Amino acid sequence: MGGLRKITEMKAELQAAEEYMLPSFILEYESDERAGAQKLVEQARKRLSALEHERARIESLKAYERQYEGEGYVCGIDEAGRGPLAGPVVAGAVILPKDCKILYINDSKKLSEKKREELYEVIMEQAVATGIGMASPARIDEINILQATYEAMREAIQNLSVTPDILLNDAVTIPGISIPQVPIIKGDAKSISIGAASIIAKVTRDRLMREYDKMMPEYGFAGNKGYGSAGHMAAIREHGASPIHRQTFIRNLQ
Repeated sequence: MGGLRKITEMKAELQAAEEYMLPSFILEYESDERAGAQKLVEQARKRLSALEHERARIESLKAYERQYEGEGYVCGIDEAGRGPLAGPVVAGAVILPKDCKILYINDSKKLSEKKREELYEVIMEQAVATGIGMASPARIDEINILQATYEAMREAIQNLSVTPDILLNDAVTIPGISIPQVPIIKGDAKSISIGAASIIAKVTRDRLMREYDKMMPEYGFAGNKGYGSAGHMAAIREHGASPIHRQTFIRNLQ
C-alpha cells in the first residue's frame, strides 16, 4: 500500500482538476479498491456527467442563434428592473461569438448572485459586443415603465460597438427600431444570447442598487434591490420617498 497516494492528496488533486483532467483522474484511480478512492472516482464521474449535461443544455440554447446566424450578427436583448418601486430599469444587449462555449448561462433569476457575477465577467470578456441602456425613475414616471423599458433597450442597442443584423428579444417587440426583431416568450431561458443579456442587465442594476444603499441605507436597497419587500415598504412609510423612488409606483404607500 506504500505506493498508493494518500486519499487527502487525491482529494486535493480532484478539487484542483479542470474538466479536461477528469478522465485521466478516473483512469488512474478507478482500480484503487480503497473506499475513499472509489468515492473520489465516483465524484469525478458525476462531475464529468454534469458537465456533459450542461454542455448539451447550452447547445440547445443556441437553436435560435443557429436559425438566424445566416442573417449576420445575432443580438440578445433583455431587461432588469421593470417591477421595483425604486431605481432605474436597465437593458442589456449581447452579441456572442458563434462558437460560444460559456457554460451556465440562463435566465438571470434562476442563477445565484455569485454565479451571475462570475458569468458577467466571462460574458463581458468573450462577447463580440455588449451594450447597456437605462431609464431613470423620473423617466419611468414621465413615460411609463413599458415605454421606459423600450427606451433603455434602444439605448443598449446603440451602445453596442457592432451593429446587429437581427435582435432576439425577451417577449417584446421594440418600437422605433429598423433592425429585424424576433420576440421570444421566456426568451431568457430559451436563447443563450437573451440569457447573457439578462445577466449583464441584472448585474449592472444590482451593483447600482448597492451603491444607492450606501447613500440611503434606511431603505435596504442592497438587499431588496428596490423591490417591494415588507421592510422596504415600511421604510417608505417611515422616511418618505427617496430621490430614486418611482412616484407612480408608490402613490398608495405615502
